[in-house]
Amino acid sequence: MIKTLNTLFVTMFGLGKIPKIPGTFGSLATILILYVFFHILSIPSNIILTGLIVIFIYSFSAVAAHIRDKENKDPKEVVIDEFIGQSIPIYLYEISHGTQKLPDEALIFYGVCFILFRFFDIAKPFPVSFFDKNFKNSFGVIMDDVCAGFYVVISLICFMVLSSYLI
Repeated sequence: MIKTLNTLFVTMFGLGKIPKIPGTFGSLATILILYVFFHILSIPSNIILTGLIVIFIYSFSAVAAHIRDKENKDPKEVVIDEFIGQSIPIYLYEISHGTQKLPDEALIFYGVCFILFRFFDIAKPFPVSFFDKNFKNSFGVIMDDVCAGFYVVISLICFMVLSSYLI
């Protein structure tokens, strides 16, 4: 029973079992889920943050249990790490500036976050590559995507700073 729940959790209810580009589908699902939570259901950001923290903490043991007997310690079906990494820039965007975000503006920003996150997750610049290569356990599986998520945040901040000087 617990093994089945862990598998459902780490694969985002089977989404990670899609044969082609499961990480991309995991990232897209994250965008849709967070868009619904923030813009359709209007769930308060502190409740969403609590949920994200619970998912983050539980993911370490769930991923560890899932990969325990596997030769590949970062299997493609594990996409909960994409959910965590993709959530970072989106959540920070939603709580930034304390202003109301228009749905169209949010969709554009979510799209930019998606593209940047997938780029950093695939290209694996340092320290993403450090966690990916040096930690063959749940910590490495999750932290490389957390770093990719923060790379998105840093990139967007740099873009905003540079564009403020050019305008």
